[in-house]
Amino acid sequence: MEKDSAIAITGAAGFIASYLTGYLNSLGFERLILVDDFSKEAKAPNLAGKKFIQKIHRDEFADWLQAHPGSVQHLFHLGARTDTTEMDYEVHRRLNLEYSKSIWACCTAQQIPLVYASSAATYGGGEHGYDDRHDTVPLLRPLNPYGQSKQDFDLWVLQQNTQPPFWAGLKFFNVYGPNEYHKGRMASVILHAHKQIKETGRARLFRSHNPAFTDGGQMRDFVYVKDVVHMCYWLMETRPSSGLYNIGSGKARSFLDLMKALFQALNLPAQIDFIDTPPDIRGKYQYFTEANMQKIRDAGYTRPFYSLETGVREYVSDFLESGRYY
Repeated sequence: MEKDSAIAITGAAGFIASYLTGYLNSLGFERLILVDDFSKEAKAPNLAGKKFIQKIHRDEFADWLQAHPGSVQHLFHLGARTDTTEMDYEVHRRLNLEYSKSIWACCTAQQIPLVYASSAATYGGGEHGYDDRHDTVPLLRPLNPYGQSKQDFDLWVLQQNTQPPFWAGLKFFNVYGPNEYHKGRMASVILHAHKQIKETGRARLFRSHNPAFTDGGQMRDFVYVKDVVHMCYWLMETRPSSGLYNIGSGKARSFLDLMKALFQALNLPAQIDFIDTPPDIRGKYQYFTEANMQKIRDAGYTRPFYSLETGVREYVSDFLESGRYY
């Protein structure tokens, strides 16, 4: 990727995309075209101090791309409706599926390399494992409309005969790190628990409603946002085989491990209370996720991943304690 390349980033004011914007700036990329609905004030600090050449409203972007062929050399499509508690599939169909199809069509027509956000939510309950192989995709059964919309786009992509010169669909696992302050209920457990500890000295975790898991023994593949953007950039820069790629740490850890790492980062004794999982998500709750990271490793990605303890410590000390943004 040349430093004078024009790079478009959708969802630019959001969590991962704003971090990616800052990371690209740090590498010398400043010809960035940021795409989002910029009306949400809570997201504004995510882009403070970032260098870019243009902002475009997400609803106008596909038309803008068609009207300005050759204006974009690389496209990171990270914008989506990410609320897993939004049960109206029509919302996700419009913002996640149909919008992504329009981005794909533009990238295909103008031969723009495309990296887009899929999700580990496509794996559903994990009954078919967490391998980013294409042959298992039709078997996957997501647990909510958000995951279904991501699954539907992956399926659609795999059926396309005309494609961008390179594409990668990224199955993000449980991402945490700076610039997620605006996410409310959808923010990481770390952000919520940090706030709880600051207010009460204690943290809350969901009780297990599955006899196979103890309270706090539910496991997730937690991945630090810094690792996520390193992989996003590496895929666009090196362009290995096009396809779906898991973006995780490759190591499942329990929520208790997460809380211990958080309290340790704060130099406090662990004080944890367990509460019932809300009924609206209890039946759709994942008890275990772990990304198989072999595909991206086999493609040549060699950078080691942050351990949970190291990532949490950096997030807490460099960002959460001061409220700093990246």
